[in-house]
Amino acid sequence: MAEAPKAKPAAGRAGTKKELPDHFKAYKHVWVAIECEHGAVHPVSFELLCEGRKLADKRGVELAGVVMGGSEDAIAEAVAQTFEYGADVVYTVVDPVLTHYRNEPYTKAMTDLVNTYQPEILLLGATNLGRDLAGSVATTLLTGLTADCTELAIDDEGSLAATRPTFGGSLLCTIFTLNYRPQMATVRPRVMSMPERQEGKRGKVISHPLGMGEDDVVTKVLQFVADRETDKAQLPYADIVVAGGLGLRSAENFQLVKNLAAVLGAEYGGSRPLVQKGWISADRQIGQTGKTIRPKLYIAAGISGAIQHRVGVEGADLIVAINTDANAPIMDFANLAIIADAVQVLPALTEAFRKHLSVNRMAG
Repeated sequence: MAEAPKAKPAAGRAGTKKELPDHFKAYKHVWVAIECEHGAVHPVSFELLCEGRKLADKRGVELAGVVMGGSEDAIAEAVAQTFEYGADVVYTVVDPVLTHYRNEPYTKAMTDLVNTYQPEILLLGATNLGRDLAGSVATTLLTGLTADCTELAIDDEGSLAATRPTFGGSLLCTIFTLNYRPQMATVRPRVMSMPERQEGKRGKVISHPLGMGEDDVVTKVLQFVADRETDKAQLPYADIVVAGGLGLRSAENFQLVKNLAAVLGAEYGGSRPLVQKGWISADRQIGQTGKTIRPKLYIAAGISGAIQHRVGVEGADLIVAINTDANAPIMDFANLAIIADAVQVLPALTEAFRKHLSVNRMAG
């Protein structure tokens, strides 16, 4: 059975690291599973290529992407983008059975690739598809998997150090898979930054057969219905986000957040307690158990900023916090702190931005 990944205490790893078994010593290179559905690549795959590039360079190995799909035409753009966003090599598995995502054939394709080409690190997006695939691949390969990571690094001994929130988000724990390969991790969208795109960059493509027929798959796809609804919040990819917390004191006051967001052309959201109280819908929750965001501007009104919330917003370029408590946790990581009542500040900000934007439009 696979050894459970070990947490890294403050003074270093617990216990003594065993020698890596001989049959795992040949495992090299960093892989990223490229999530591609109906020709569209999920942006988290490109974010992982950016992080994977750092890990591969630290290890002195290649960065590879894995692209699977139903036909060469269907994955051609995904393969091209994988190179342009940093991959040195792309492994492909093309078969009509892979036209739609189903756990069984995708798990077989990925595990066959791993057993054949032996990567030391395998990264996947913590999306609905990625989480489903990562768990079954790790179980099949009898290796460790660290889910929902917020930071990845290579330690002094060359192992993957995967950091994630634990104990309800109150602590950050660094986990190692010491004696099994590949070392696997999933990362939520917008936790990592996007890499620079290198137009026209190409590399080596290695094709691998699936070795499975449609009759071997129990699950059948009757119809594909896209789950991207236009009325759903698009928080992870918004340039400006305005959010509210319990400091607003009432559901009626949350309208002040919406008003400011409307003037700025921004998305709006809130902290977990607001979802629990029914002030906002779950798709607008920001934080560890909600959406991770990386906007250019994040305005947090009446949010204390505990670690669960910090995990979801610390990638923002500029964080403005409005809170009556000068000692609130959010003040430790905000770029600009306004110590005042958000219920009074938000209308003033909204009016100031409305006038400023109106003047700019007239001048333009």
